[in-house]
Amino acid sequence: MRRLPALTAMRIFEVVGQTGSFTRAAERLNLTQSAVSRQVKHLEEQLGADLLVRRHHRLELTAAGVQLFEALQHAFHEVELAVRGIEEKGNRNRLRINVPPTFARRWLMPRLPGLRRAHPDLDVSLGTKLSDTLAERGLLDCAIRFGDGEWPMLKATRLMTERHIAVCAPALLQGVDRGLPVELSRFTFLHVLASDDRRYLTWRHWLNAAGLDEVDTRGGLEFDLLDLAIEAACDGLGVSVVDRFMVERELVAGRLVQLLDVEVEGHESYWLVTRAEQEDSANVALFRAWLATEVAGAAG
Repeated sequence: MRRLPALTAMRIFEVVGQTGSFTRAAERLNLTQSAVSRQVKHLEEQLGADLLVRRHHRLELTAAGVQLFEALQHAFHEVELAVRGIEEKGNRNRLRINVPPTFARRWLMPRLPGLRRAHPDLDVSLGTKLSDTLAERGLLDCAIRFGDGEWPMLKATRLMTERHIAVCAPALLQGVDRGLPVELSRFTFLHVLASDDRRYLTWRHWLNAAGLDEVDTRGGLEFDLLDLAIEAACDGLGVSVVDRFMVERELVAGRLVQLLDVEVEGHESYWLVTRAEQEDSANVALFRAWLATEVAGAAG
């Protein structure tokens, strides 16, 4: 018989190692913070070694902790792959993907009927968590990520780069002479946050391209999702710089209109991401080919 610590304690320690926090690990595991802390303490006692040390309000792994954490990540990954393989024998047509929320709602969802028509046997499980677990877990088949394409141990294929335009609801332009330069200072600026206290620089880049460097955008409303900024613009709350690909339907339907003939290429893109060491499954290959066709159509 193998003498191993309890599987539950090792699973809890692995999640603590991922999150760097007893509290966040407890939330993910649906346990109390004290229960998580107690399990890790018991595991340390069984092993006779410290696994964690607290530094600046964050838990860090000791050398022994790193060794165990890496081994557990690999082991749980292999177990999940095996379990998934057994489960998927009953449904070989399931495709599990994670997609950024705005991309899912604004770009992918309107096109899913076309995917169903093209591949009616493909069953899609769509998640929109802001951080996927593709590199850590075997449950996802692929993901669409927003960024620079640099993700260790993952293979990234660029789908589309943002094209920034300024938009607002048509009602905001009532009484404005469209033949004259638009006075932007009369509008409320709508911003998208890159973090809790930092905005994306899309407004500044667009204004520079438009030759309007002097416009003061410090005021206005802030949103943590582009999707919310788009809805705010549609509702007439102000003017926002958005990705053209995410407002195709609103522009066609007349819910939004473009301000000035200025379009700026963004610094980040949407990417289809898969595991570098794995060949595409049949379902991922179908999805990849379908995405390429849709992206080509959108760019055209």
